Amino acid sequence: MADTGRKRVLIVDDEAHVRLLLKMLVKALPCEVVGEGTNGAELMPLYKSLKPDLTLLDVNMPFKTGTDALGELMKECPTARVVMLTSVADLETVKQCVVAGAKGYIRKDTPPEQIKRLVSDLLGA
Repeated sequence: MADTGRKRVLIVDDEAHVRLLLKMLVKALPCEVVGEGTNGAELMPLYKSLKPDLTLLDVNMPFKTGTDALGELMKECPTARVVMLTSVADLETVKQCVVAGAKGYIRKDTPPEQIKRLVSDLLGA
């Protein structure tokens, strides 16, 4: 795998249109989307094989929630950089994710330019 100098991003979200939007936003930065998952159970194998610089992880997904997947990831890979995505941002879920190790939290209705800034800031891109 050649090092392009671009930051590597993994997107795990069960909604195809959300993955597509995020992929477009990430590609507008000096970043590349190295993989996509559709449920929380796919996170660990994708993360281990792709070793992304940042993972965008949905909270509510089938098979395993993003919150559960985050906890599993942080136990095995405590330096992982994960930003949680959600449609509903109740304070308890936000706190739970931050305590578990999430570096940030993005509501899916956040304006695209703001999402790009948040991702860019987190990656130093």
